[in-house]
Amino acid sequence: MAGSANRVVAIVVGILFVLLGVVGFFVTAPAGFVDTTGVLLLGVFSLNGLHNVVHILIGAALVIAALAGARPAKTTNQVIGTACLVLGLAGLFVVGSPFNVLAINGADNVVHFGSAAVLLTVGLGAERPSRAGAAERG
Repeated sequence: MAGSANRVVAIVVGILFVLLGVVGFFVTAPAGFVDTTGVLLLGVFSLNGLHNVVHILIGAALVIAALAGARPAKTTNQVIGTACLVLGLAGLFVVGSPFNVLAINGADNVVHFGSAAVLLTVGLGAERPSRAGAAERG
């Protein structure tokens, strides 16, 4: 995994998402699976059962991609980074509405935008072929 920024970021962010999802189940046990208000984790982040499942699936996808290689990690970072960006934007509109099936709040939006920034920055910027290398292959 050394030498691949995409693999390192995918494994680190992936593990964090899986841990967040697992810990979230301990906190959200009394809430409904798609409760729109959720339960607060650390007094800040709103979660429900569905939100926890999404975190685990995202984390698992990132870890699997990192273990598969640099190219799958790069693609997965780009796809999940884009999904986090879309989720962050959607979260701006669904907070406080009956459409908020993931129980998103403002703090969650910050995490989603932050995750998008990290994943997209690395996914789009790291491990790009150099122009000199491309010209030599030519």
